[in-house]
Amino acid sequence: MHGRQETADAWDGAAVADEVAAEPAVPGEGVVDAVLTASRALIAVATKSLGAAAEETTIAQYRALVVLASRGPQRLVDLSSALGVAPSTAGRMCDRLVRKGLIRRHRARADRRVVLVSLTPPGRQVVDEATSRRRALIREILGGLPSAKHQAVADALLAFTEAAGEIPDSQWPAEEPGIAALPRARQEPKRLAARPERRS
Repeated sequence: MHGRQETADAWDGAAVADEVAAEPAVPGEGVVDAVLTASRALIAVATKSLGAAAEETTIAQYRALVVLASRGPQRLVDLSSALGVAPSTAGRMCDRLVRKGLIRRHRARADRRVVLVSLTPPGRQVVDEATSRRRALIREILGGLPSAKHQAVADALLAFTEAAGEIPDSQWPAEEPGIAALPRARQEPKRLAARPERRS
């Protein structure tokens, strides 16, 4: 009898431990402030990495390009959700990016009723060149730290990006085959032409 009771107590203890482990930890203000400061540094790196493209592409527009590069073609509603903006805001942003030739609208192959937005080769080039410059800038910043701290920084940022739902570059989908070879008229069908930009 005692053995059964001890077993039941052990199971109860394990269940309580699992519940405690599953509860999200509340970060202290010092931790939040440290990440907040780091985020400002990373925004500065992101802005600088755009280079000449910054004259034509805002950070918000660049973020949309990164979402499309990392997740592949998206419905407008899905893109707006990923960006954390209203569908109407995402729609106007896409209008501008279509006019710049950085993204295109097209029908989904599986369901012709669904309209998707995806990167064009020039849009992918903007992302790739900015990523390359950003990599060099980050390498330079890390070079100012003792080598013993490099892995700790990487581990902390990896955990943070996983919690934020960011997709690592190594898991990005390949470019759509054949898009680069399509004539511009086929890349941007007339029936899906961008709407005129609304004046605010």
